[in-house]
Amino acid sequence: MLLGNMAGPWSRQCRRWSTNCTTASLLETLWYFNGRSVSSSASSLGRASWSSGPGNEGQPPSTTQIHFKTLTYNSSLVRQKSRFLYPTTQQHCCCRTTHSDAKLKDPFTLAQRDLTSLYDDIKKELFVSKDELKFLCDYYFDGKGKAIRPMIVVLMARALNIHSNRSGDLLPGQRAIAMITEMIHTASLVHDDVIDGSDRRRGKRTINEVWGEKKAILAGDFILSAASMALARIGNITVVKVLSQVIEDLVRGEFMQLGSKENENERFKHYLEKTFKKTASLIANSCKAVSILVNSDPDIHEIAYEYGKNVGIAFQLVDDVLDFTSGANNLGKPSAADLKLGLATGPVLFACQQFPELHAMIMRRFSSNGDVDRAWQYVIQSDGVEQTSFLAKRYCQEAIRQISMLRPSPERDALIRLTEMVLTRDK
Repeated sequence: MLLGNMAGPWSRQCRRWSTNCTTASLLETLWYFNGRSVSSSASSLGRASWSSGPGNEGQPPSTTQIHFKTLTYNSSLVRQKSRFLYPTTQQHCCCRTTHSDAKLKDPFTLAQRDLTSLYDDIKKELFVSKDELKFLCDYYFDGKGKAIRPMIVVLMARALNIHSNRSGDLLPGQRAIAMITEMIHTASLVHDDVIDGSDRRRGKRTINEVWGEKKAILAGDFILSAASMALARIGNITVVKVLSQVIEDLVRGEFMQLGSKENENERFKHYLEKTFKKTASLIANSCKAVSILVNSDPDIHEIAYEYGKNVGIAFQLVDDVLDFTSGANNLGKPSAADLKLGLATGPVLFACQQFPELHAMIMRRFSSNGDVDRAWQYVIQSDGVEQTSFLAKRYCQEAIRQISMLRPSPERDALIRLTEMVLTRDK
């Protein structure tokens, strides 16, 4: 089935489910059309394996255009009632009706004490005698960023520690992972800016714009090497393997972004897989890494991983929406930046349903005169933004379902609250 034929009816079907969360992750659901399955590896888009079989409990009704295979989790975590499941959050999956507490904890407030000296510690890792290289490496670690990724890692670590009958305080290795996560992320931004030729990042000039591409690449490499050294010092080979997967995913995701799928059937799959590798893999594997340090149960590792994966994908989907709805002043980068780079994100792919003219533009990567402006207008006139936003909401609902399996704690509640903030952010 062509993506263009899928997007509209699928979105209408999703809206019918908006108050009921199925057991299937939306990511895998999207990949089952007309009885044709598309497999994904454990290192990329799914840790649960899906198969057809009798019974359709919890499944949405089929339509003439979309037919969902019966989906069955292989994981024992979902096959049976988990002993970690707490009923206060299991009954509802929608973001604003999930938790029974009157007020969920603010994630920034809870994580603040663990993040206060984060950037100072990173700068210590980046110590080098050559002044220019040190200045380049310190450029983005100025403490003015939101530090979303290390904040998620810190909150996840503390929630897992409490769940595992420990104090909520971070273990040294867990705090190191939060720091390493921010270093890997920042190094990837430095390299991305070189690839994209960007001149603005976080409201200021990019490293490649100020110092040139060659020095920017070297600075990114140096940050990655320092992160690798810090990772090795943790001394846990499993953690090293998990976070090394992030580096591989970042490279593979960048290669995927450089290409495009001629077959319309595969475009949305390609887009979601690229989104996972470039954005969600870091959060998912970092959350898994902190769980490994405190708990030996693979079911717990899976909860942490799945929360990070779903929040990470939702975060990028919202970012793709903001590229069409927020001005450069809010984003810190020019709007419609993805179109200018030749990228077809969720809003464009959904808009194809109403404006088939977009297909040709996608294939030539919006390179002809007027393509960017026309594509932007098509997206705004369509419901592509709305459908992408709804897709992000479904991922957040799945993230909440996962994290709700942990024992109640302020940190767990803050992670639930964080999913709402992902959906409502404007920059």
